[in-house]
Amino acid sequence: MEFKSLCVLGLGYIGLPTASTFATHGLQVIGVDISERVVGMLRSGDVHIHEPGLRTLVQAAFRSGNLEVNRSPRPADAFVIAVPTPILDDKRADMRAVVAAAESISPHLRAGNLVVLESTSPPRTTLDVVAPILGRTGLRAGVDFHLAYSPERVLPGQILRELIENARVIGGITPACAEAGRDLYSLFVRGEIVLTDATTAEMVKLMENTYRDVNIALANEFGRLAERLGVDVWEAIALANLHPRVDILKPGPGVGGHCISIDPWFLVEAAPDLSPLIDQARRVNDGQPAHVAQRIENALGGLRGRAVAALGLAYKPDVDDLRQSPAVEVVHRLVAGGAQVRTWEPYAPTASVPGAEAASSLEAALAGADALLLLVDHRTFRQLEAAYAATLMRGRVAFDTRGAWRPSVWQAAGFQLVRLGVGERPVEGRHA
Repeated sequence: MEFKSLCVLGLGYIGLPTASTFATHGLQVIGVDISERVVGMLRSGDVHIHEPGLRTLVQAAFRSGNLEVNRSPRPADAFVIAVPTPILDDKRADMRAVVAAAESISPHLRAGNLVVLESTSPPRTTLDVVAPILGRTGLRAGVDFHLAYSPERVLPGQILRELIENARVIGGITPACAEAGRDLYSLFVRGEIVLTDATTAEMVKLMENTYRDVNIALANEFGRLAERLGVDVWEAIALANLHPRVDILKPGPGVGGHCISIDPWFLVEAAPDLSPLIDQARRVNDGQPAHVAQRIENALGGLRGRAVAALGLAYKPDVDDLRQSPAVEVVHRLVAGGAQVRTWEPYAPTASVPGAEAASSLEAALAGADALLLLVDHRTFRQLEAAYAATLMRGRVAFDTRGAWRPSVWQAAGFQLVRLGVGERPVEGRHA
């Protein structure tokens, strides 16, 4: 198929880079977002997402004359749905944005069009949700128009490169639909494009993130065991990984982001009787912030009135993405316990947590603190000098949830360094 125009619904972490990349590769692109703020910022030349190179790409797309943004869709040769799919309180997928996007496309759908769902979705969403909505037009999916599913598989901080270079899985509700999807994405994708059916493609994305989640849960359980047994889990993991067929991940304060912390629940929702391992891994990782908060409370002998400097609110290092961040949940729990928490997130300086004070700088966060808490191992925090921190703080307790700081250095600066996954070694000869 040949495409001249494209409508991308959702201008978030995936939709905006996708729309801009297609525009810089020659398509006339209409980017759609229901947020008046997002559309206004983009029209004024600004971007609402921190991602290396994104501002330059978006500006190039506008300068080319191929990109415009709007709050509602228009007719196009192809439509890409890239809207959020969060989870509800009961851990079911919230598909309202996908439903609304499909409904907004319907008045503009024409015979021969291609519709691609990119939003991470429970299995069979393309067939059982999107196809029936679009079918109300009288056009038949797979007969009169093409319908496919193609998940994004990119890492925040590297989105622009991985969008082009990563392998792309495209699942059609018919083989011809998958081939139409390949024709669209081949305009810029340099990685391998693999065709399959829509439900398999949906499952692939969920499997990738569930695999990570289960393995992180294993690392977190190893960390809890190490604390109980008086072992340094970081040393133990390094030694275990010397085995040529072992690759244990690192523990931490929990799992965040819009993918790994959410996607496994879609599989549990689809078949709870077949997914007890996935369910339990999610509960282990969701319970990790409470475990971290309890260990901090133990280290301080109580939280009430204690001044804690919390470093980092993003869900992973060197990005500004706070979605489902375990660091935010840890701060929530410390505040609820009565601690006076000051936060510093260098990639999102205005980010705040209710009840905590958003510091204006690293120095302001550390000033007069009883304890220092490393929640996100941003590069600047990994390089923080213990002796410098000591000149600003009142207390000498540091808690490292990321295994980023050398104990000998912090101890030499007078700190009691408490590390996640490290327990007190039992006295030789004493048995429980």
